[in-house]
Amino acid sequence: MSKYLFYPGCSLQRNARAYLDSTNAIRDDINIVLEEVQDWNCCGATEYKSVYRVPSHALVGRNLALAAQQVDGTNTLVASCSACYLNLVKTESHMRHDALLGSQVNKALAAGDLRYEPGTLEIRHLLDIIFNDVGVDAVREKVVRPLTGLRIAPYYGCMIVRPDPDNRYGSPEYPTAMDDLMKALGADVVYFPQKTHCCSGHMTQVSPPVAYDLIHRLVSAADQYKADLMATLCPMCQLNLDVYQGDMNRHFKTDFQMPVLYFTQLMGLAFGYDPEELGIGKEFVSAADALAKIGVEVPVEEDQPKRPSRRRKKKEGLPMPQMPEEKNS
Repeated sequence: MSKYLFYPGCSLQRNARAYLDSTNAIRDDINIVLEEVQDWNCCGATEYKSVYRVPSHALVGRNLALAAQQVDGTNTLVASCSACYLNLVKTESHMRHDALLGSQVNKALAAGDLRYEPGTLEIRHLLDIIFNDVGVDAVREKVVRPLTGLRIAPYYGCMIVRPDPDNRYGSPEYPTAMDDLMKALGADVVYFPQKTHCCSGHMTQVSPPVAYDLIHRLVSAADQYKADLMATLCPMCQLNLDVYQGDMNRHFKTDFQMPVLYFTQLMGLAFGYDPEELGIGKEFVSAADALAKIGVEVPVEEDQPKRPSRRRKKKEGLPMPQMPEEKNS
């Protein structure tokens, strides 16, 4: 068993619970131990760093300091969420290369009797661990229910592959790590050149029309290449493509029904786990028809109607920044 420190992040406790459940289900099969960082806190998501630089890094630095206290046989800290991973990597890197920032962050951490020395931890994404440490061959050996005939569009999102100085996933523009894992599970991986395009991030709350356009580009492309479903590795990406797909359809007057599952859920299915154990069946866009191709029946609660898409209470989004000439026009 290979041991790693594990930072779950907020989303895996709530909307991305299926990601955590499926990861926990398969970890013994791939011989990894994930030791959760004790008393971890939110990573601050994405926008906070643009508002308050030192406090935002101190927020992430606290997680690094807590993880460093648990170093025992491993100094590798793993995150499943792409935003969490990126924030941990950024704070580690910025503290290492900016002595003033490092000093300011540690001054803030000292209020809680904590300190973090840059370089103590190696921070990696779960996909990196499974692809590079566990290996494709080891994954293939655990397959008891091949995903034969299931056409999958692997979607990486824009955060974990750029930059990728260690070449962990292949090309930053067209990575292939998740593709190779899906092929090892027996799936047919479709050509998907949009695999690293942005899912819209938090634009669903800032400017819905912009978000719907970005979501439409991804979903329509997956449909164009005749994918049965999209596989992802990021809670934000899964949420945007799944939850807001209905809103996007109304906006463009389309009727796409593209399921979006986590790559760990698909691994779990291939390893023989029941859909319920993997959190499958809780998506807004049902994966039932797609998974029927491999003989998997997705549970449906009789008293629960098909989930509606997310509806906004207001037509307008949050205020958008404007240039001076726009304000005076």
